[in-house]
Amino acid sequence: MITITEKAKEYMQSISNGGYVTLGVKGGGCSGFKYVWGLSETKNAELIDDILLLDPLAIMYVIGSKIDYITELGGSFLTVVNPTATAKCGCGESFSV
Repeated sequence: MITITEKAKEYMQSISNGGYVTLGVKGGGCSGFKYVWGLSETKNAELIDDILLLDPLAIMYVIGSKIDYITELGGSFLTVVNPTATAKCGCGESFSV
């Protein structure tokens, strides 16, 4: 369903303090939908790779995606490579399907 690179998994483990990283989707941004990242101490959604909790409402928007951790000169961030996205904004914060 969703692939998490080893680099992304390591980063998620380093920030979750024994809990979970969460991923959801909400309306917004310049392309229509926006990824929403968060942290949770409790398992309250579908668990992927023992670290990522995926909001059930987000599944249809991110199915088949790959999550990676990117390190660049200007900073580092988690990114979603989403094959179902038909467009995305220039900064990568929002997408459309």
